[in-house]
Amino acid sequence: MKELIGSPGTVSGLTLRVTQCAFAAASIALMVSASGFSTYTAFCYLIASMGLQLLWSFGLACLDVYALRGKRDLQNPVLVSLFVVGDWVTAMLSLAAACSSAGIIVLYARDLDFCKAQSHILCRQFEISIILAFITWLLIAMSSHLMFWILASF
Repeated sequence: MKELIGSPGTVSGLTLRVTQCAFAAASIALMVSASGFSTYTAFCYLIASMGLQLLWSFGLACLDVYALRGKRDLQNPVLVSLFVVGDWVTAMLSLAAACSSAGIIVLYARDLDFCKAQSHILCRQFEISIILAFITWLLIAMSSHLMFWILASF
């Protein structure tokens, strides 16, 4: 079988998972460090979603390290099926969280000018966190798409 970039058990797959972890962690860190994030349900959902994404990607990165160190092949139908479902679920949750948070920040920053009136709310920090969440979603969507094609090739 042809080895695709980002396949499980490869260096490129490990890089993809570590990058997903890094962007999810950065999104969480920026959101948590901003004061007042917990008063908005969408922002709390973003943190929960990115936390799940961080755990999922970290677990798969550890599995990639194990496969690389032990020269193991992770491309069997059962494992790839698990990867497809897990990636798909976390991708949908990440997209929903990023979109709902983006909707809140657009409403407050652009439509209501709430960020200008309430200077103690760090809207710019919220925006950067949401951008990082969208990048995380893009990476997990790429991974999900790749896993689907690997599963289809069996």
